[in-house]
Amino acid sequence: MDIEEKGISERLEAATTLLERTLSWLEERGSLLAGEVERISATVEQSRREAELAEKLAAAEKELAELKAAGAPAALDTLRKTVPAATVEMLAKQGVGDGPVDVRTLDTALAGLSLEQRIAVKSQLLRAGAIA
Repeated sequence: MDIEEKGISERLEAATTLLERTLSWLEERGSLLAGEVERISATVEQSRREAELAEKLAAAEKELAELKAAGAPAALDTLRKTVPAATVEMLAKQGVGDGPVDVRTLDTALAGLSLEQRIAVKSQLLRAGAIA
């Protein structure tokens, strides 16, 4: 029995050593798997953040397009706020000064011009905001 006990003892020691190695390997593998899980969850969070940012970008682009569509007439108003020098000189000769111009005074000053010229001068003054 002594030999038999020795054999059992050796087999138990071998099994214990093998179990310790397996346990050690499982612990290492477990820590590696935990790291992979953390990386996967970080990737998922990043994808969600990217989706949120994409939604915000789409909303901002839509709002910009709406503002551009609504602001087209306003953009035309800001194109020109000055009156050409020739028009200013012509009005000055007729006694019409700087600042807002009364329509009756303007009509009197433009009486000597053709219809097309009067329309051109009035549209220039309207764009510049000089007609009261």
